Amino acid sequence: MTRESYLNIVLMGLLLAVPLAAWALDEPFIITLTTRAVIFAIAGVGLNLALGFGGLVSFGHAAFFGLGGYAMGILAYHAQTYTPLMDWPFVIEGTKSMLVIWPVAIVVSGLAALAIGALSLRTSGVYFIMITLAFGQMFFYFTISWSAYGGEDGLSIYVRNSFPGLNTMDPIQFFAICYGVLVLVLAGMHRLANASFGLALRAGRQNEERLQAVGQVPYRLYLTAFAVSGAITGLAGALFADLNRFVSPSMLSWQTSGEIMVFVILGGVGRVYGPVAGAALFILLEHTLGGLSPYWHVYLGAILLGVVLFARGGIFGLLAGREVAHD
Repeated sequence: MTRESYLNIVLMGLLLAVPLAAWALDEPFIITLTTRAVIFAIAGVGLNLALGFGGLVSFGHAAFFGLGGYAMGILAYHAQTYTPLMDWPFVIEGTKSMLVIWPVAIVVSGLAALAIGALSLRTSGVYFIMITLAFGQMFFYFTISWSAYGGEDGLSIYVRNSFPGLNTMDPIQFFAICYGVLVLVLAGMHRLANASFGLALRAGRQNEERLQAVGQVPYRLYLTAFAVSGAITGLAGALFADLNRFVSPSMLSWQTSGEIMVFVILGGVGRVYGPVAGAALFILLEHTLGGLSPYWHVYLGAILLGVVLFARGGIFGLLAGREVAHD
């Protein structure tokens, strides 16, 4: 096993040990804080597929995060108000089941990413960044004006959605659900990164001409990666909205896109577990620095600047060295 593999095990062990210790000490706030880190890690893993493996700098991933949240919120809202989502030409009811909501959030976000990617990937560089940002802001302003579901005030959900055999209102049990989802997403990302698709995606990031020379089409690779990336981020959005029992347009703002990108950069771009470390560090800094000063973002910016200048591989690059392993 490589040094990075040991770091992966330690990281996941700490993410599990902290809420278990908090549960034993009856500290539900710490459990909720760790749950936030886990959910943000899932969003970061989603962006990392596009940014880290494909080199696609997207400033619009908050759109997929928010779409996943609204998919959850709308379905749960219609279930709690006992009104159908649609009654013609056929009836579609709301639902409070996570096992139904998650696939809907994944499909909605994935299809949106597919449509946005199909247009955005016809450009590159700064133009790609600006187009993804523009699409994200379009969705943001649409939700602000969407008065049927709260507009800029957002949409509240009375009780968390249900999962078979578990009480989702219990912080430790809801954490267990989110942690399980993170493990599954990381396992899938690990297989994807080491499969021919992941290898071709990295090759395209380094040299598109050579990739085309062996018969691959970079546009298709990037579009597939962007769509899968959006779907994973949408799943994280559904979990985040469930955690807060609230969904609002702020989930789709460009600041949220920036935060998700910070998770990836802090942890290590292109490292499978990098966004997990980045999200955990971000939540830790937000909690500790936020208690010291209302201007804690200044200190976070200084730390991020230090990581970019002196630890180009993020936390994982600093601790594991330049070797990139995906075990």
